[in-house]
Amino acid sequence: MGKGRTGQQRDAGLTTPPAPAAPGRGSGALTSHDVARLAQVSQATVSRVLRKDPKVRPETRERVLRVLAETRYEPNAAARAFRTNRSGSIGVVVARLSYQLYPAMLEAIGSQLARLGQRMIVWDSEHGGDAVASRALRQGIVDGMILTAATQESEFLREVPAQSFPVVMVNRTVDEYDCDQVSSDNIDGGRRVAEYLVACGRQRIALIAGIPRASTIRHREQGFREALAGLGVELPPHYVYRSETFSHASGVQAVTRLMELASPPDAIFCVNDVLAMGAMDGARVRGARLPDDLWLVGYDDIEIASWGAYDLTTVRQPMDLMVAQTIELLLARIADRESPARHVCLPNELVIRGSTGRHPHPTPGHAPPKPQRQDPRA
Repeated sequence: MGKGRTGQQRDAGLTTPPAPAAPGRGSGALTSHDVARLAQVSQATVSRVLRKDPKVRPETRERVLRVLAETRYEPNAAARAFRTNRSGSIGVVVARLSYQLYPAMLEAIGSQLARLGQRMIVWDSEHGGDAVASRALRQGIVDGMILTAATQESEFLREVPAQSFPVVMVNRTVDEYDCDQVSSDNIDGGRRVAEYLVACGRQRIALIAGIPRASTIRHREQGFREALAGLGVELPPHYVYRSETFSHASGVQAVTRLMELASPPDAIFCVNDVLAMGAMDGARVRGARLPDDLWLVGYDDIEIASWGAYDLTTVRQPMDLMVAQTIELLLARIADRESPARHVCLPNELVIRGSTGRHPHPTPGHAPPKPQRQDPRA
């Protein structure tokens, strides 16, 4: 075609382009101008295709996409970030990756971000990740940050003022930090366990708790204690074991101490599944028959909890929904920094398995409440 043909005429798709040829060795990285030349369209049209502009004619879009695929063109991320003031990356700060809940949460976040065309960058707060993540957010390396295991003592919270940058907490919450937060109702989860054990006739109920630094652990214990008290059931101090770690070994140690009591418990609530699994193995070593002699309940419903060796009754968090709500809030916060911070609290589910004899909940119509979207400042 003549050199005078305009970009608009090329977009009309009146010519059949030759098969694209990759740039020769030493020619440097492929640019959008190279793609435009090979597809016989304007560079502006290539940009519109990359932006998924609906105004581009379907046949033109198909031609450009074919060239992009054949040449394996990668847009220049730095240039795009300069034009849009967006990096296209989301940061995630994690902790306790040895506990299966957090890798599962990270996988769910990565999967949902990938479907939205966002990249994920991960930092581990237990290995200096808080400081690096806060710098990345301030420098614009990421557009926003998801915190999965924050506590009031987290270094990230000291380094990044609330509402100055797009930050969303998921799973653990910190009331004093005024950002968007997504949690499940851990108070209600602990309450459900207590109500279930009492309704099923358990009389000597014990608790394997943890250091209440994390909101999840603190709220589970709170709900459990409040429900027992409301039902007139005592939780004596010698039936409470507070573990400094959340390991299998801690669960073994805790149940060993509890079973050494003159009147050992006939049911134990553990504030997470790994503690419960350690307690189960420790009880078996001591000759206890589960569920005949002892009932055990965990929390989180990690994958191993459903395995036949444990078959653990536990409380399940709505992980995929929590992650979806988190990403929705974060993208909205990136777009609008001025709106009030929100707190979404989602219901949990008591999953009954073999560690409590698959005994159904005796209360008729016992069902989880409907999801709630709450603004704690309302």
